[in-house]
Amino acid sequence: MHAPAPGSGEAPEDPFALHNSASAVLDDHGRVVGWSERAQEHLGYPPDEVLGRMALELLVDPRDREEVRAAAAACARDRGWSGLLPVLHRSGRRVELGFRARVVVAGSAREWFLVVAPAEEVLQWETDRSVLDGLFRRSPIGLSVHAPDLGILRINRALARFTQLSAAEIRGRRIGEFLIGPDLETIETRLRRVLATGAPLIFTEQPCRLRSDPDHERVVSVSAFRMEDPSGGILGVTQLVEDVTDRYRARRRLALLNRASARIGTTLDLGQTTRELADVAVPDLADAVSVDLLESVARGDESADDSSGPVRRMAVQSVVAEALRVMYSAGEVFHFDPRTPQARCLAEQQPILEPVLRSSPGWYFQDPERTRRALVLRAHSLIVVPLTARGLLLGLLSLWRAERPEPFEEDDLTLAEEFAARAALCIDNARRYTQQHQAALTLQRSLLPQALPQYSAVEVAHLYLPADPATGVGGDWFDVIPLSGARVALVVGDVVGHGLHAAATMGRLRTAVHTLAGLDYAPDEVLFHLDDLVNRLAAEQEPADRHARGRQIVGATCLYAVYDPTSRRCTLARAGHVPPVVVASDGTVSLPDLPEGPPLGLGGLPFESAEWELAEGSLMALYTDGLVEACGLDFEEGLERLRGALSRPGRSLEETCTAVQNALLPDHPPDDVALLLARTRVLAPEQIASWHLPAEPTAAARARHLTETTLTSWGLGELVFTAELVVSELVTNAYRYGGGTPVVLRLIRDRGLICEVSDSSSTAPHLRRARTTDEGGRGLFLVAQLTERWGTRYTRDGKTVWTEFPLATAAEGHSAAAEDRAL
Repeated sequence: MHAPAPGSGEAPEDPFALHNSASAVLDDHGRVVGWSERAQEHLGYPPDEVLGRMALELLVDPRDREEVRAAAAACARDRGWSGLLPVLHRSGRRVELGFRARVVVAGSAREWFLVVAPAEEVLQWETDRSVLDGLFRRSPIGLSVHAPDLGILRINRALARFTQLSAAEIRGRRIGEFLIGPDLETIETRLRRVLATGAPLIFTEQPCRLRSDPDHERVVSVSAFRMEDPSGGILGVTQLVEDVTDRYRARRRLALLNRASARIGTTLDLGQTTRELADVAVPDLADAVSVDLLESVARGDESADDSSGPVRRMAVQSVVAEALRVMYSAGEVFHFDPRTPQARCLAEQQPILEPVLRSSPGWYFQDPERTRRALVLRAHSLIVVPLTARGLLLGLLSLWRAERPEPFEEDDLTLAEEFAARAALCIDNARRYTQQHQAALTLQRSLLPQALPQYSAVEVAHLYLPADPATGVGGDWFDVIPLSGARVALVVGDVVGHGLHAAATMGRLRTAVHTLAGLDYAPDEVLFHLDDLVNRLAAEQEPADRHARGRQIVGATCLYAVYDPTSRRCTLARAGHVPPVVVASDGTVSLPDLPEGPPLGLGGLPFESAEWELAEGSLMALYTDGLVEACGLDFEEGLERLRGALSRPGRSLEETCTAVQNALLPDHPPDDVALLLARTRVLAPEQIASWHLPAEPTAAARARHLTETTLTSWGLGELVFTAELVVSELVTNAYRYGGGTPVVLRLIRDRGLICEVSDSSSTAPHLRRARTTDEGGRGLFLVAQLTERWGTRYTRDGKTVWTEFPLATAAEGHSAAAEDRAL
């Protein structure tokens, strides 16, 4: 047999084994007295040419004889020698062979027994033997050899250090005598799989807790292969074990920081950000976590750095559900006892490491009962890290261990500090955004109606939802504005964009609508003036450099409707706004044919009004596009859902608002949503009295008589004198300046008394202060003093001057009128 070629991967054989090597015997004088066939193969000499001859003269080159003599002397001295020597081949070439020499003494005779092998085989075998010796004696990687039943046959010194026993003491024992249950089961299962399949195990990491030190976390990398004899019989399994605990922890820390970067701060919601912080820390870093912020920070205010002030528990997380009942719940506000690690952390703004909680007496002072229950749950180690960002103290992060037996170490503290620093920036960003968002919401709410009063013309209800905080506040608004003659204006609008700019623009437009409504403009005229205002606002926003960044776009849509309960007529106009929905009392839903009109801000384009009659009890729904597009639906699909939510009759308006919200809106709509519902009412005929008065000098007297008769029949006798005086003044003015056309007098009994006088003139009356020497000019002054409100509105046929008397103060008005009359 020949030794395997180097690098062949076969198991090495001893090249000096008798069945594999050449041999020769020399007598005490150096003559060859024995020569094997393998010796002939290596050197080419047949036995008859070698036997009896001096080996030194025949087989050694003169240049190498001193080296050979030195080897012979060493062998004689030590009774043996091994090494490499050059010898001569029969062909004359020098051949380097490996020798193993022994001195054999038989009686008085002495002989030299030589075993010879090719030098390369000897070198390969020596290398393999050195590697094997190094694996068991000097290798830093653990090595263990196991029998087929996994009994330990041999381990190297590196692995013996794990067990604190010598390699000899471990031989014959079982793995289970050193590892704890779960880790033992893992490794034995894998080794049995290698024995059964022959497939090697390569660099497989697993926990490795020793029975002698169960609280210490250790992770090892295991490689294993099956051992076989030349015939394929299974001899056992060998495993290589490397302690990779430090590498594993470094990789885990890096992975945790990467997860923290990816998962913390996904929104600008302060509560969500703190919950993300708690979720990331458990279970990779700690078994239980709490996040506490200073109360001022939790409210979104600037941090006052009041370390002794109250804190608010923002988030808690634990691998054990029972621990959540021991800890303060999210939302609770409390103080930390000055002696606790948390209080010290806030005061010093330095991290606190308590590896063993039982040796930290300050922990007990916060809440002895909670502390006792926490110890029952095996809480044993604590880290407290301050949350600071941009020089501000925001709060603190507390981490506990209970299920994991190893205490926190300095490496864990370093990781927690870096972890908290990244999280604190996200929390501060969320705090700053919360502060700005709350300011924007406050501004937005202050610009919207706080409460809608009751009106005789319509019953109203509304739904307003601000956009998701990530989007920012918007510019949606709604309004219900009382007009003269018991009429009411219904308004819904939407400003382009989000943020403070949109909210401020909304406030300016809403104020303008109120002003224009007070002037009794028709809906199309209101939109025309609003369009002009938006254009002026855009011009004000135009930066000096037209290409400057941050330029704000000013634009809006609006729907303006006026409903008259005396005639059941509704007049509407819209500027780029979504159309209203009208629902009859039986639930029939329709979309009025209303000209769309351009959005506000385009300028120079006309707006058109449409008018139609509504039955009593009709429901009008005015809304913004955020309602029908909130769930990512296209407009037609969203409109169809809205029709379905509105079609059910018999519900209150508040119930209808809820139904619409459930049908169309998610929890956090991406855009502002405004919905205004108005159910029409009609004034009864007995509440209205109207007359046409001819343009005669007696018209004022006739008007006073009709007013007295009507008010008396309505039970408003206390208002007769005041109303007569006002009506007489208005009819006289109409007769004097109306151009000789008939005058129309109308009285309406609503929540107040409304008096209207209409004529064909478009000349508006003006209130002025008369001088003491003037004979006239005091009529409208008296009207203004005797009524709650008065004004003028224009129609296609002329104008109407109207006044309103509050019924609750009729007696006061009568007294004031008597005094004026006396004067």
